[in-house]
Amino acid sequence: MSRTVFIKTYGCQMNVYDSERIMGLLQGCGYTLAPEAAAADVILLNTCSIREKPEHKLYSILGRLKEYKDANPALILGVGGCVAQQEGEKLFEKAPHLDLVFGTHSIDSLPGLIKQVETKRKKVCRTGLREEGYSDEGVCCVASPGVSAYVSIIRGCNNFCSYCVVPYVRGREKSRPQEDIIQEIQQLCRRGVREVTLLGQNVNSYGSDNGRTGSFPRLLEAVNEVTGIERIRFITSHPKDLGDDLIRCFSALDKLCPHIHLPFQSGSNKILRLMNRGYTREEYLAKVEGLRRACPPIAITSDVIVGFPGETDEDFEQTLALMEAVRFDDLFSFNYSDRPMTAAIRFEGKIPAEVKSKRFSLLQELQNEHSLIRNRTLLNTEEEVLVEGMSKKDGRRITGKTRSNKTVIAEGGAELTGRLVPVRIRSVTAHTLSGDIVC
Repeated sequence: MSRTVFIKTYGCQMNVYDSERIMGLLQGCGYTLAPEAAAADVILLNTCSIREKPEHKLYSILGRLKEYKDANPALILGVGGCVAQQEGEKLFEKAPHLDLVFGTHSIDSLPGLIKQVETKRKKVCRTGLREEGYSDEGVCCVASPGVSAYVSIIRGCNNFCSYCVVPYVRGREKSRPQEDIIQEIQQLCRRGVREVTLLGQNVNSYGSDNGRTGSFPRLLEAVNEVTGIERIRFITSHPKDLGDDLIRCFSALDKLCPHIHLPFQSGSNKILRLMNRGYTREEYLAKVEGLRRACPPIAITSDVIVGFPGETDEDFEQTLALMEAVRFDDLFSFNYSDRPMTAAIRFEGKIPAEVKSKRFSLLQELQNEHSLIRNRTLLNTEEEVLVEGMSKKDGRRITGKTRSNKTVIAEGGAELTGRLVPVRIRSVTAHTLSGDIVC
C-alpha cells in the first residue's frame, strides 16, 4: 500500500524547484501526491525566510496542522527549507507536534529521514551545511515538470548583502557540474519540457567557485545546443557580476529569451553601500543601457526594497528616479524587515511602518504606470506564446508566456498545451496581455 505526501511550498523559485525534487525522490520510494493535507500520511512544509511574512505564515499553518496530528498520531509532519535551516531544533520548541526538521542541504537524505521517524518514532533534525561541491546530488529530475521547468545550476551565495539571510541558510556558492545540468535538461526534454529556467541565487557567479565547470555564458551556449529545448531563461542575476560576455549572449543565442531579472534594490548610492550591493546606480544604469543596446526588445524586471534602515525621503526619490530612467516591465517590491543573522538587523535608523507603507504605495503606483506603458507597445503586434495550459479563470482560454515573459491569454483548447503559437495582442493591462491566435 503506497504512502501519500502533501507538500506546501513558500517563497521563491528555488523552493518550488526543491519541492519538485522532493516529490521526485519520494515517488521513487513509492509515495504518491495527496490532493490535500487532510488526506496525507506525510505533510512537508518547504519554507522561506528571505522576508518576515512567509515565516509568520509557517507558524500559523503549523498551529492549524496540530488538529491533524491530534486526530492521527501516525501522521509525520516535517518542516524544511530556509526557516528549518535557520531555526533547527528550536522549531520543536515552537511546535512540539513537529516530527522532522530538514535543512536546505538535506533534501537528498529526506527519504531516509522520514523512514527514521517512522521506525524510531523520535524527532529528527538534519540541518548541516555541506562543504563539498554540488555533484553529491547528481541528477534528480523533478516530479511533474509540465511545459516549463526549473533547473538549479548553483546553490548558496557569497555576496552577504546586509539584509539577506541566504548565505547563512543556503551556504556558500557551489556550482553544479555542467554535465549534470545538461543531462537533467535532456531528461526534461524527453518528458515534454520546452522551456528551462536556470536557477541560482546569483547565476552570474556560476563556475567561479571551482574553475572546472566553466562560466555562465559557456553554460548558456551548451544549453542552447540541447535538442528539444525551445527557450532558455535564468534567474537571478546580480548586477555587479553582469559582464559584457553575458550581455552578448542575448544577441548571440537564439533560444535565450529577451528577458532579464536584474534586482537593483535601491536607487541611492548611500543605501546601496549600506546594503553591501557592490555597485552604484550609475553602474546599474550603464548595464541596462548595454542590455538594451545588445537586445533592443529585452524586457527588464527587478526587485526593490522600500524603507531600508537610514533611507531618507531623498534616497527614496532617487529610487523613483531610477525607475523613471529604466521603465521596468515589472517590479517586485518589498518593505524592509529585519532578518536573523544579517548585518542590517543591527543598523540604526529603522523606518517607521507608516512611512514604509506610504513609500511602498507610491512606488507600486508608479510601477503600474510603467508596466502598462510597456505593455501598450505590444498592442496589435504578433507575439510567439508558449502555451502552458488552460486559464484558471476561464476554461475556454489558454494561458502562456511570450519570449519576454509576459502572460498572455487567448481563446483555445487544451490540445495547444506545449505548443508555440502566434497570438495577435488585442488588449493589455499592467500585468496581462489578451489576444487572438493567428491561424
